[in-house]
Amino acid sequence: MKKLNGLEMSKRYIAHIGCIESCLGYLGVKISTPWIYGGTGHAFINNIPEDLCPSGPTAWNTDMLFQLAPNLGYKVEGIKVSKEDAGENFSEKQKEVWDMVRASINQSLPCYGFQLNSPDFYVINGYDDTGYFYLRNPLYYGSCEGHLEWQKLGTCDVEVLEVYSVKTCDPAPIEKAVKDAFIMVLKHGKSKKRLAGDKWVTGLDGLLVWANALEAGNAMIDGNAYNTICWHECREMAVEFLKEAKIRLDGKCNNIFGEAIEYYTISRDSLKRLKEICPERENADWKTKFASREGAALVREVYEAENKGLGCLKQISTRL
Repeated sequence: MKKLNGLEMSKRYIAHIGCIESCLGYLGVKISTPWIYGGTGHAFINNIPEDLCPSGPTAWNTDMLFQLAPNLGYKVEGIKVSKEDAGENFSEKQKEVWDMVRASINQSLPCYGFQLNSPDFYVINGYDDTGYFYLRNPLYYGSCEGHLEWQKLGTCDVEVLEVYSVKTCDPAPIEKAVKDAFIMVLKHGKSKKRLAGDKWVTGLDGLLVWANALEAGNAMIDGNAYNTICWHECREMAVEFLKEAKIRLDGKCNNIFGEAIEYYTISRDSLKRLKEICPERENADWKTKFASREGAALVREVYEAENKGLGCLKQISTRL
């Protein structure tokens, strides 16, 4: 048995970023939380299910998080494959992940993975002869540890085997980190690639889908609450990332950064009001739907603000 003592799970609704933040903290990387959210682009994106089910924050192509990571001083490497795609080789992939995690932990490199419990991301802080030790998100579970047999990973619910190891590298210049992040954000927002069933929509189009679902009464009340708290957390980080980038770029594009901060502040505050209209419920059922004209109007405010905000990001990425 081996564990990484001192590795803890951050309190983040975007658990994927929370896992990365946790791993970087363990590795001693000096980086602010907004810089992780913004530098990976996550602070500025969205992924909206047409029925506002809770899958939005996790069910998207997250490649940009890994592609942008080296700019911030770390690398994320691992394996992601569905049970269906792996077919007869799935057990081999499970063994490959098992070997990778043990080798990483033995080198004091932290790991994280998807659905070691419910469908979200968890820090992997060790292993024994039979499986993984993982840390639950303290936002929901308090500070507690779980254990999963290695042969069971990827077989529950979503049936995706997804595990990563994190290590440090030299960061890129600030200009490159900001420019690359904004380029990726703009590309993500325009992407027409969707997952199975065309259920998830990104970018500005996703915001319109959200507003329309609230107007028509097609939004899951608890799914809407979860999506709102997650994307609100992202926009909180977007505002702080823009402020930090403005300072670290030492006057470059100052006026445009000021405008971007203004627009994403509007987005952040509108989502905060939406949280108040539709708060989290203790006993979520993931079936009950509701309509809210006020909520739809708030999402349309987000749309208008981010339409202008993305224009600012495009200007900044062009000038850097």
